[in-house]
Amino acid sequence: MASAHMSDEFYDLVSHHLPPLPPVGPFGGRPQVSHRTVLRVIWFVLVTGCRWEDIPAEFGCSGRTAHRRLRRWEVLGIWDRLHADLLRLLRQADKLDPDTVIVDGVLLRAFGGGEQTGPNPTDRGKPGTKHTLLVDRHGVPLAIRTAGANVSDHRQILPLVFDFPKIGGKPGRPKQYPDELYADRGYDSDATRALLHWLGIEAKIGKRNTPHGSGLGKVRWVVERTISWIKGLRRMRIRYDRLGVIRDAWTSLAASVICFQILTRDAI
Repeated sequence: MASAHMSDEFYDLVSHHLPPLPPVGPFGGRPQVSHRTVLRVIWFVLVTGCRWEDIPAEFGCSGRTAHRRLRRWEVLGIWDRLHADLLRLLRQADKLDPDTVIVDGVLLRAFGGGEQTGPNPTDRGKPGTKHTLLVDRHGVPLAIRTAGANVSDHRQILPLVFDFPKIGGKPGRPKQYPDELYADRGYDSDATRALLHWLGIEAKIGKRNTPHGSGLGKVRWVVERTISWIKGLRRMRIRYDRLGVIRDAWTSLAASVICFQILTRDAI
């Protein structure tokens, strides 16, 4: 979905959120690598899945430097603010509908384990991670949560709903929660339906042990497309990072890249 070369338009959006580089001290020294150069490396790793140590020298930035910057910016909340900014721009452009949301998850292998991992029941108990996505009816990623591969699906809905972003961009108070939520049979739970109803959300969740043909797929298909976009960013196909803060940085950045593609390429 995304080119391996970062566009200037994307950097312009990110640059407003990045902290200023410290100046060279009075006794001289080597200046820090520019934010643009570092972000080019981070984008390249996300899209191609390249290892940090294999970053070409012509980029002008080592993988170690880019890794440190990726982690620092996650701690500072840069990626979350970027995602919120892009959601606002999408709503201004009438490419986002916060009234209806769809939930689904994707499992991926986690080589070496790490935080937010667990035995994958679909992969002979090998370490794995589960990403649960909340998207709007156009497939715009609103929130992504990471958990161990063995965590039950229905336990992910409520935390994801509480992560529902308050999106500005238009007159009026931003919505606190969506009006409708769609999910497949894996999220079937009467307790979940009751809590969603209490929050004022109409839950349209498939029931287990019922015939197929409920018609929910006519709405739910967009989340499957978004998952394919996520997996199109090769760093998101397999987890190599053991630290949860790095994985959170990748998920927020991946959501931002998809939002940027929808905003600039009219992908919906």
